[in-house]
Formats: sequence, C-alpha cells, structure tokens
Amino acid sequence: MFDEEDVHRKKAGAGGGRNLESLSVDELGAYILSLRAEIVRVEEEITRKKAALGAAESFFK
Repeated sequence: MFDEEDVHRKKAGAGGGRNLESLSVDELGAYILSLRAEIVRVEEEITRKKAALGAAESFFK
C-alpha cells in the first residue's frame, strides 16, 4: 500500500517525522543544537567531496 505520510517524512529528511509537540522548550533547544551540528557536519562533507571532485577533474584535464 502507498502511505502518503512515509513519502512526506522521506522528503523532509531524517528529522522530518519527529513529534515536536511532546518536547519541552529545553528539549527543543537541545534538538536545534543537534540539528545545527548535523548541518555543519553535512557542509563539511560537501566541502570534502567538492575538493575531491575538483582534484579529479584537474587530474583528467
């Protein structure tokens, strides 16, 4: 069967399906900090991959 909620969760990303209503203000703050840390980690990985791609492109020119 096709579950529309699963599609929305997949489009929203890893944290897209988390129930925020049950979290306290402090827990929401901690969640934001963890999401920001994850964003930094992903951005660093993008930078590494772009550097590797650039190195490979220059090698094959």
